[in-house]
Amino acid sequence: MPQIAQLAETYSSQIFWLLIFFGITFFVIGRGMVPQVMGTVALRDQQIAGDLAAAKAARDAADAQEAAWRKAENDNRSQAQAIIAKAKAKAADKSAKTLAKAQDKLDAKLAAAEADIAAARSSAMTEIENVAADATRDIVAKLAGTAVDAAAASKAVKEALAHG
Repeated sequence: MPQIAQLAETYSSQIFWLLIFFGITFFVIGRGMVPQVMGTVALRDQQIAGDLAAAKAARDAADAQEAAWRKAENDNRSQAQAIIAKAKAKAADKSAKTLAKAQDKLDAKLAAAEADIAAARSSAMTEIENVAADATRDIVAKLAGTAVDAAAASKAVKEALAHG
């Protein structure tokens, strides 16, 4: 095969050009481009790390602000509940005083009404006794034909009402 026979003649020339080509490639890419690419990657990594640190700091600050806001909100809520409880207690106390005054007025009216009823009952009983005594005198006069004095008739009516 003629191709294999030429291999020994061109072997050294091919190795020379191979080394030249790879040397140029090494210096152009390895010494020129790779450090720039690595610098860009390192810069990018630094920027990402800085951004992550800034984001973490911002998140921590936001968490701190949220915690402060929640604390303030809870304090405000508890103060509002205390004010509401105080207002309820004040209103309950005021309504209890108003109810007590109204009850006192009603009790006074009730006592006056009971006194009026007792007086009316007493007056009515006296009137009933007088009417019954007059009726008794008239009945005895018509039935028995005798006259009974007013004091005796009143005494008899009172005894009858006391037993009845």
